[in-house]
Amino acid sequence: MALTVALVVDAKNIATSASWAQAFKTATLLKTLSVNALVIGEIGVGKKTLASYILPEAPVFDASDYDALLIALESVDSVIIANLENSPNIKKILELIIINNIRVIATASSSFKNDIIDKIFSIKLDIPSLRERPEDVAFLINRYINEATSLFGLSKTLNINDIKPDLSRNSYSLKKQIMIQYLLQNINENELMNIIENYFFEKLGSNSDYKNFLHIYEVPLIKAGLHKFKSQLQLSDKLGLNRNTLRKKISENSKYL
Repeated sequence: MALTVALVVDAKNIATSASWAQAFKTATLLKTLSVNALVIGEIGVGKKTLASYILPEAPVFDASDYDALLIALESVDSVIIANLENSPNIKKILELIIINNIRVIATASSSFKNDIIDKIFSIKLDIPSLRERPEDVAFLINRYINEATSLFGLSKTLNINDIKPDLSRNSYSLKKQIMIQYLLQNINENELMNIIENYFFEKLGSNSDYKNFLHIYEVPLIKAGLHKFKSQLQLSDKLGLNRNTLRKKISENSKYL
């Protein structure tokens, strides 16, 4: 397998929090030192970005790509190993690093533990999640909105105050959320129906699918209506439904509302 070369990234300007500034300061110091470092954190917190900043010319391998990594460790003098916890044989990888005197920057999840790690990595850099960096969340939302505007060039944009950030996968889930919401601001009926059609095409198959999937129509309609009209009484009038019928619909879909 061909080596994947890390991109030179502007790591300093992807976040603004004090914790990221400290991490960047440490990463800048590591660029000048011949020591191995382990960057720890949840998915999407910027681990690989920092690793690529420290070793911009080094090939990047996921630890799960074991055979390709073994081959590379026989010929490189520096390497970035992503997701070290995914290696089927961490001991073997670390032995080769020592034998071949390879400079390595590795990334791993925040829950990763291994008894021989301390022998290899003299520095551990722990990156907090975005839940602990609210200023970075606001910064990234604005950044992703600008990216979406530049990429799609649509007429409507997002109001940052209307966004409840999805931080389940940190920057990955946040960027996906912003891009989807941006596109939905500008979607027309035909595009929306095409999206739903593609979804149904993959899901249909049982004898009660009409009932099973009715909530996909009803839940967004009820949620939007309650948000817009503020009361069940007004919503039932706007939808042309008996109030008891609306209450029944809300009760049937309660787990989604």
